[in-house]
Amino acid sequence: FPAVTEDLVRRRAEHNNCEIFSLEEISLHQQDIEKLEHLEKWCRNLKILYLQNNLIPKIENVGKLKKLEYLNVALNNIERIENLEGCEELKKLDLTANFIGELSSIESLKCNIHLKELFLVGNPCTAFDGYRQFVVATLHQLKCLDSKEIERSERIKALQNYPEVKWKIREQERAYLLKRAREKEEAQRKMQERKDEKQKQMDSKLGFDSPDSPQKKSNHPEGDGEQERYRTAENDDEDRKFWEEPTPYTPESRLETHRYIEEKRRAKDNIRESQKREKTAWTLVTAEGKVLNMNVPKLHFSLKDDEENNQIILDLAVYRHLDTSLLDVDVQPTYIRVLVKGKPFQLVLPEEVKPDNSCAKRSQTTGHLVVTMPKAKEIILAKQKVSASIKHSDCNTQQKTTRSGQVEKLEVDPSKYSFPDVTKIIQEKERTGQGPIKLQPQKVTDVKKSCVDFENDEDV
Repeated sequence: FPAVTEDLVRRRAEHNNCEIFSLEEISLHQQDIEKLEHLEKWCRNLKILYLQNNLIPKIENVGKLKKLEYLNVALNNIERIENLEGCEELKKLDLTANFIGELSSIESLKCNIHLKELFLVGNPCTAFDGYRQFVVATLHQLKCLDSKEIERSERIKALQNYPEVKWKIREQERAYLLKRAREKEEAQRKMQERKDEKQKQMDSKLGFDSPDSPQKKSNHPEGDGEQERYRTAENDDEDRKFWEEPTPYTPESRLETHRYIEEKRRAKDNIRESQKREKTAWTLVTAEGKVLNMNVPKLHFSLKDDEENNQIILDLAVYRHLDTSLLDVDVQPTYIRVLVKGKPFQLVLPEEVKPDNSCAKRSQTTGHLVVTMPKAKEIILAKQKVSASIKHSDCNTQQKTTRSGQVEKLEVDPSKYSFPDVTKIIQEKERTGQGPIKLQPQKVTDVKKSCVDFENDEDV
């Protein structure tokens, strides 16, 4: 049965850096705990302890928590108040909606002299005649009972009638305990009947399925669907019968209900897991050998044909915080496959590539997976290279024609350094000049004219 484990306590002690020895407050509510243990050894300094909405049948193993001030065990299966004498600093005790019928067990709280608040709402003992008077008269240190303040006059009155009230409470307790004994016997009988019925159902299923089940399945595949429908209908009937059957509200019925719900939940989880396993058998390549495109992880991607570098680039938008160890890249000559957390992404490539020369990288900013795959066919771009060389030579000739003097001046080698020769420049112009010949002498004449018209004006 579920109990308090060290792992559970550490997980619930996140606010204390998962340290349990110095823990002062812990919440263990809704954890299906059926036995209270270990806390007095692990967490000696506890001041506040929340254990509401569990299946605890008995208060135990908390007597050594000397500093405990508030204990909340509401919505459990507790039938008796006990083992709290050692909690010397206890100020508040919440026992709401339990099964306390033995009201005289509150006398054990007389030792807890600092107890100021007590909650017993929703317990069978609250229906007893003289319940409040008995509690008020028994526990003199109490200031508040069931969220209602105890006045001095109320305590005086309760103490006056205490012997009579105490006798009434004892009589009602005896009647309740006899009733509880009958309820326990009835619960055990019903539980045994259910076990026998389940065993019969299991035997009948095994007897029905074992001899001819493989033949029936192979010959009549349609029968599977019918069997499935029959099972679901049977489960629905069982559910209806369980929930519609009137049962008394007892610790046994509450425990049985919880276990029934757990069984159903586990059965559903098993079905889901089996369905998931069935779904994982993806057909990536057909029987004919055709590779299929697939994007099970549902990721955005782009496939780029880089003609300049003669390669294909795949950019897969993988989640930024996904660990790279969860990625498996497989490049084949005609397709690429990437497994993202076991889910396949597969893409047929437009051209054949070289798997050995392919490269996969991960972006540090976006987390994208970039796979570069060189093409198998090496294309030599002859025209582009020739045109590039022509352009390069044209640039050189232009530089030589227009700034031939400057280029020679900028030469680093001192042996090549010389003053520009005017005759050479004219000859070069005549030799390498472009366009009609008529235009050349015009340019020269223009230059000469500008030289003739030049006047050195000292004012300017």
